[in-house]
Parts: sequence; structure tokens; C-alpha cells
Amino acid sequence: MKQPRGNWLYNLSVILLIFIILYILLLLKPIWSPILKVLFMSLIPFFIGGFITYLLHPLVEKLHDKGMHRALAISIIYIIFFGGICYGIYLGIPLLIEQMKDLSDHLPEFASQYRNWIQQLHDSTSRFPDGIQDQIDKRIDRFEIWLNEYLVKIINTMMKLVNFIFILAIIPFISFYFLKDIEAVKKSAWYITPKKWRKRAISFLKDVDLSIGSYIRGQLLVCFLIGLISTIAFWVLGIRYPVLLGLIVGITNIIPYFGPIIGAIPAAIIAMTLSTKHLIYVVIIMFVLQFLEGNVLSPLIVGKSLHLHPLFIIMALIVGEEIGGVLGLILAVPVLAVIKVALIHAKYHFAANNQTNN
Repeated sequence: MKQPRGNWLYNLSVILLIFIILYILLLLKPIWSPILKVLFMSLIPFFIGGFITYLLHPLVEKLHDKGMHRALAISIIYIIFFGGICYGIYLGIPLLIEQMKDLSDHLPEFASQYRNWIQQLHDSTSRFPDGIQDQIDKRIDRFEIWLNEYLVKIINTMMKLVNFIFILAIIPFISFYFLKDIEAVKKSAWYITPKKWRKRAISFLKDVDLSIGSYIRGQLLVCFLIGLISTIAFWVLGIRYPVLLGLIVGITNIIPYFGPIIGAIPAAIIAMTLSTKHLIYVVIIMFVLQFLEGNVLSPLIVGKSLHLHPLFIIMALIVGEEIGGVLGLILAVPVLAVIKVALIHAKYHFAANNQTNN
């Protein structure tokens, strides 16, 4: 049965109207972009506070289900979590700042040593045919540009974290009130959701939590343990800047497959400035950490909660890196898991509608 001509004209006019609105918004970007940026920066503490609440809420519920008063359960979990973070910051930040300052002071020395390596590599390949020599020189130049950009990104990221320290200081208060008034937050979300979507929204959120909740909590714990172990290993073996390098290894480890390689690069570069022996030490440490994570920590703590094929994960990481850089790599897998749950719910929704129509 064909649709009336008027329906086609109506649909076409709606599509054209949408494109016109999008075009106008694009033209007005210089006006709304700064406002949106300020709004986003203002909401960052609330996003982080809500995420921490999401991490801690199951622990509070477990204590509450065992008979502990809710306020007491919140206080215990809150004090342990933020107390541990504050104590770690109290011990780690002075060391981190000291090591970053020392790294900044020694950058000219590292750059000079790096140029000597490049010159030695160039001299050792100077007898190759001209075509091969040109290709090697191009690869060396590209690697040097990439390495400089990589180091600049790491330093800029660290400095941004320091600049945000005052904004991040209010996160514990936001998390506390979220935990304290979690039922009121749920009721507010329930009332602002249209009635016809409420049951589906609850089912969808439960499936999302089932899919990524244990993965996120477990992955964060694994990254903390890997960062701590690598820091201790670098310190014991005499590698420079163990706290800084351990922090980088721990943060990048949250990225599946590529994270350990990204995190190992700064440690390998620093080790090369000391000696070949230290470089071998770093390589051994990274292999041991990979074995420990892949065969002990991840199976024990994270498990296989995502049920995603590695090819889909790799594709998501590539897309995430193109869209959002390092942040895109970190968020790629959780976003993929949410998309998977959304597609499954959409499939059942359309199937149910078809059965109703038939």
C-alpha cells in the first residue's frame, strides 16, 4: 500500500527544516560555542561526582543490606575511598611535582642524547643505497616529530590536571550528597522521564549497569594495582621518575590492547638515557606486568563481563582515537558496550511493535 503524496511532502519538509536548523546553528557557532564550553566545564565536577557515586553506591547498598544504617555505611565507604585518595595525593603529589620539575630541567640533556642516537643511526645507514637511505631518513624524521608531540601531550595533560585541582576539590562534597540523597535523585529522574518510556528506561539502565558496571570498577582497580606495582618496580631498579612513569602506566592501562604499549614508551625513553641494561629492565617489567594483568588480575577482578569480540573492541578504539584522542581511547569500550545494549533493546522494541501491529 502506497503512502499518500502529502506524507512524502511532509517528511521531505521536516528533513529540509532539520538541515536548515543545523546550518543556522553552524553559522552561529562562534556565539554558542564559548557558552557551551563554559557550561561543560562547570558540569565536569558533577559528572565526575556522579561517576564516583556510581562506583561507590553498590558497596553502600551491600553494607546497608547487611543491617548497617545507611548514613553509617555511606560515611565508612566515603571516608575509606576519599581518605585513601587524599592520603595518596598527600604522599604522591610532592614526589610527582619534584619529578616533573627534574624532568623539565633535564629535557635539554635528554634532547642532546636523543640527537646523538639519531646521528649514530644516520651514520650506520649512510652506506645504504640512496633510495633506502632517503626512506630511512623520512621515517626517522616522522618518528622524531611524533615523539616530540607525544611528550608535549603528556606534559600538557599533567599540567591541566594540576590546574583543575581547585575545581576537583569540590567533587567529594558532590559525591557525598549524591550518595546521601540517591533515592531523591532516582525519584527526580523517574518523574522527568515520560511515562511511556519509564519501564523501558529502567530495563535499559539495568542492562547497561550489568554490562559495564563490574567492568569499569574492576578495570579501575586493575589499573591502580598495575600503576602501583610498576612504580615500585621502577623505584627498586633505579629507573628515573618512578612515580611519574608509574602514573602514566596505570592511566594508559585502562586502554585495552594499546594502553600498555603507550604507557611503556615514556619508561623506555627514560631508561635509554641511563643504559641499555635499564632499557632491558623496563622491557622485562612491562612483559611481567602484561602477564600478571592478562593471566591473574583481569580474569580474577574484571572477568568477562563485556562479552564483546576483540575485533569490535579494536575498531571502537580506532574510532575513539580519531574522535577524541586519548580520552576517546579511554571511553571507547564503555561506549561500545552501551551501544550494544541499546541495539539489543531497539531490536526487541521493534520486534514487539511488529507483533502488535500484526
